[in-house]
Amino acid sequence: MIQTDENDLLKSEQNKTARSELTKVVREFVDYSDWCYRENEGKYSREKAQANTYITGKKKSSGSSSILIGGLKFGWNFNQSWGGAKLWSKGFVNSADVNIVYDRSDESQKELKVEQYVHESQANIFANIPLGTQSPTDAQIEEIVNDFWEFEDQINDSKKEIQDKVSYKNQFSNVLLESKNIIFRGAPGTGKTYLAKSLAADIVSNGRSTATKDLTDEEKSRIGFVQFHPSYDYTDFVEGLRPKINDDGSMGFELQDGVFKKFVSQAQANLDNSQKSKEDIQKEATADNKMDAFFENIEFGGDTFSTVNGSKFTIAGIDDRHIRIDVPGNKISDKVSLNIHELQSMLTANQDFKQVKDVNVFFGKPHGTQQYSYDLALYKKIKIRNTRPTLPTVPPKKKNFVFIIDEINRGEISKIFGELFFAIDPGYRGTTNGVLTQYANLHDDPGSKFSIPENVYIIGTMNDIDRSVDSFDFAMRRRFRFIEIKAQDNIGMLDELDEPKRQMTIQCMQSLNDAIVNVEGLNENYAIGGAYFLKLKHLTFDALWNDYLQPLLQDYVRGMNDEEGIMQKFEAAYNRGYQSAAQDNAERPTDPDGNSH
Repeated sequence: MIQTDENDLLKSEQNKTARSELTKVVREFVDYSDWCYRENEGKYSREKAQANTYITGKKKSSGSSSILIGGLKFGWNFNQSWGGAKLWSKGFVNSADVNIVYDRSDESQKELKVEQYVHESQANIFANIPLGTQSPTDAQIEEIVNDFWEFEDQINDSKKEIQDKVSYKNQFSNVLLESKNIIFRGAPGTGKTYLAKSLAADIVSNGRSTATKDLTDEEKSRIGFVQFHPSYDYTDFVEGLRPKINDDGSMGFELQDGVFKKFVSQAQANLDNSQKSKEDIQKEATADNKMDAFFENIEFGGDTFSTVNGSKFTIAGIDDRHIRIDVPGNKISDKVSLNIHELQSMLTANQDFKQVKDVNVFFGKPHGTQQYSYDLALYKKIKIRNTRPTLPTVPPKKKNFVFIIDEINRGEISKIFGELFFAIDPGYRGTTNGVLTQYANLHDDPGSKFSIPENVYIIGTMNDIDRSVDSFDFAMRRRFRFIEIKAQDNIGMLDELDEPKRQMTIQCMQSLNDAIVNVEGLNENYAIGGAYFLKLKHLTFDALWNDYLQPLLQDYVRGMNDEEGIMQKFEAAYNRGYQSAAQDNAERPTDPDGNSH
């Protein structure tokens, strides 16, 4: 009991120290921002920054910062506007999870805030202290620092709760969660794909089951699968141009996401939504309902709408990403594509957008685009619609997503992954480390970057004896953890066979593999795994040898001296294995029920 009291006292003192130290950092950050705005026309001063104790530059990421408080590293960012000399109106002091924001977007309504970054235009606000025209007092800074630690503690408690609850069944589950990317390598038939699917099931079900057949449809949707081959490329995996029939019947091309990018988008949406508040989820649901009701009750190509400048347009069609409109009077192009997600963001924010420049400011763009004038017109029409109240909802929990790449070495890795070499690195996950894709110039926002979120895990499989192993890109090797699977490692899969065939199969496999590794030029990488022998559920031992094992082994020994003699030794070892097991089983005494002992 005394020990517990001493620990509590020590923790309390550590908390006080951490709050005091962070208060000093935030105070200096605020004072520097105030000096820049009051004394230096809002411009950044390197000389002034270098005279500081903590805030010694324009910005510093938390990961590379030397400010260590309460076990957390703290960075900061003043964000110069549009590459100019003036500081952005929001400054941040941040840990990896939470920001303390000094927001002077409106100098008459300044604020101190604690927020959690979600994505470029979305943050969860945990605490807010209105300042008016005044700079924050010491008491207000202490208050926001206390709010910060309270929010940080909540995040840590949530993480710990999740970790404490999950107990995985697969021996490699925690390895994958720690490493993010792993590759199972080994001889043919060692059950690498079987193991990958079992591992994925364990991860997405939070340890409930390692069998895909036991998963719910929602859990299955969080497992992606692709098999690489020599013709597979970047456009299949990431994104590329695909033929499309236009609304007028003509043939064209459109940019479409590949299988991996679609999968990552699904995981990113889950991660983003899990970090939103109930209020934000409710607002988005309401906005979606209004949009659905609007588009269900208009005539595509018939109903006419007008921009604030009087330009007439009709809606030709919509899909998951775009609203296609026709503008007969537009001299540049009579067909315009709008980003549907931008319109959703405007409706969710529920601000009073009156002019196009209001939309520019909302999206942080220095100059407007013609698309924003059409967005504004639709926004005004949709906003006034009356829809049934949206039922209360709660943010979804963060979930794990597992993507399996079977025979990963059979594809041309550098061609398929492209710039994703960087994005899949476990140390560079998240939106702050995105990459521009090869088709970025065709995106609605050419500056938007593609990133791999923290809740995506990648499993690859590869055969060690495949000749394409040697060409496996070294840049990729650094980003994966390689785990060797030997023929004996997955012998448990043979439990699917009934006795006595299971025991006969095990002895047969062991006898054959012993013969293989004793041949000069071959080794354990050529041992044959249990996946081949599972075919004995439906085949005889002779059929398995003639139709599957013999052709494979002939490929092994082709070009060797005495090929025929080696194959005879293999066949003899194979036959000896299962015949010996059959004889052993026949000699065992049985009980009255017929069970052998």
